[in-house]
Amino acid sequence: MEVFKLDKIARSSSRLNIYCMYLIVFFQGFVFYGPVATLYRQGRGISMYQIFLIESVFWILMIAFEIPWGWFADRFGYKRTLLISNIIFFISKIVFYKAFSFEMFLFERVLLAIAISGLSGCDAALLYAFTEEGESQKVFGRYYALSTLGYIIASLMSTVIVKHSIDKAGFFTIFPYGIAIGFTLFIKDVQENMKERVKLKDSFRNIFRNKQIILLIIAIAFIREISQAASVFLNQLQYVRSGIDMRYFGILAVVIQIGNLSSDRSHALSNKLGKNKSIEILMLCITLCCFSLIFTQNPVLSVVFIMMVSGSMSLINPIVLEIQNKSIVTGDRATMLSIYAMAGNFVAAIINPFIGKAADLSMEIGFAACALIAGCGYMVFLIYKKMNKMNKAL
Repeated sequence: MEVFKLDKIARSSSRLNIYCMYLIVFFQGFVFYGPVATLYRQGRGISMYQIFLIESVFWILMIAFEIPWGWFADRFGYKRTLLISNIIFFISKIVFYKAFSFEMFLFERVLLAIAISGLSGCDAALLYAFTEEGESQKVFGRYYALSTLGYIIASLMSTVIVKHSIDKAGFFTIFPYGIAIGFTLFIKDVQENMKERVKLKDSFRNIFRNKQIILLIIAIAFIREISQAASVFLNQLQYVRSGIDMRYFGILAVVIQIGNLSSDRSHALSNKLGKNKSIEILMLCITLCCFSLIFTQNPVLSVVFIMMVSGSMSLINPIVLEIQNKSIVTGDRATMLSIYAMAGNFVAAIINPFIGKAADLSMEIGFAACALIAGCGYMVFLIYKKMNKMNKAL
């Protein structure tokens, strides 16, 4: 089936959908507890090992929910899937605020897994469907950048909130997620225009016909999880290790996220260097930064390295999303993207306990584990790149 594109829909509906998705992800970036997320959890009795253990359970549940959600989206509509997922997302933030035990934080992650697995693939499929030919990477870049912008604003506000109460950071996060539900209601669905119904077994068959895309998914899963660990969980402990006062964590989160706004320029980088070369350079940058953090206690260098890790991943994401979408030529786009995500989630579920255990031993060992895993991801990507060249030469 030809990809559903703008010539088959009204331009006004296209702009409305894209702007609604921009606003949804912008408000969902308002995570006021983000700059102190690790300390917030530790303050409520959760250890680093428990944090990463919960993350592993989260990724296992993501594996379980990804494909059913993709199948649901392809058959019952993207809008319905986004609406249900965003409502559950909203509820998860209420649970997070009320959580004071391992079990409650685990329950919050269960809800989050259900919500994000519903959004995963579905949001990208909808944006891709309503984007002009050749513009998808630019749209994906702006999508990520607006999420970052929301997080920057929340981080600035968090600096003030945390001075009064770290618990309030969790409380105020609830409201923007309620607003995001409202914008979901304005989305115009695309489902009625997708006539081809592909069976789930055929979707898996299509995946295994393109073996090199599996290597790409595995490589990106390694590097994405390392980026998440370094810039969301380990960064705060690294700041403490470097002697930075917690009062400045909100400001530092803003500094880190400013680098993530570079996702809006991802298309410019890939146009200049090529997609694969861009990804290779950025992955190598992440690996070297994690290695450098093993030996760094300097506060300025710590912030710079973490900023480079997070910014590099932000540049990679839109490139990979476009590669994945272009590899899909059938009508089961949300299902296929969910299968891609499931494979990545499986890798993440295996990785997280190792990072958590290493970080509990020491920060040096934690970042050493990150560097090693990132290096593995880089090597897998080189194999993917070689296979890609061989296939083009045939």
